[in-house]
Amino acid sequence: MREIAYSRQGEYLLPDITVPDEPETHVGKYGSLRRNYLKEQHYGIFLSLLTQGKLNQHLKETQEEAQGRMEQIVSEMAKSQEVTEELKAKDQMMWLQLMNNIRQAAEEIVMSELVYA
Repeated sequence: MREIAYSRQGEYLLPDITVPDEPETHVGKYGSLRRNYLKEQHYGIFLSLLTQGKLNQHLKETQEEAQGRMEQIVSEMAKSQEVTEELKAKDQMMWLQLMNNIRQAAEEIVMSELVYA
């Protein structure tokens, strides 16, 4: 185990703790939402991931998993509700309305399963 070095700040000894450098990555919509959720609701987990240098990796994994799950849910729901390319060619407004409803429902599922879990 490493020894922790301390520095004197006035009358106090404060630990010299540094956060490991993480490569800058784009975490996307779901990664950003996950970061805000952890920071506001589960600060201990957020701080642990941050100090271990694993926060960006966790957020990137959350983003990738959420996007994959969104695509899967949207395609399954579109298939089950028979929202096809035929409908798109026949009645674009109806197709658009149904797809928007499907995307919104899929996003709610992803948010509850991955982002706010």
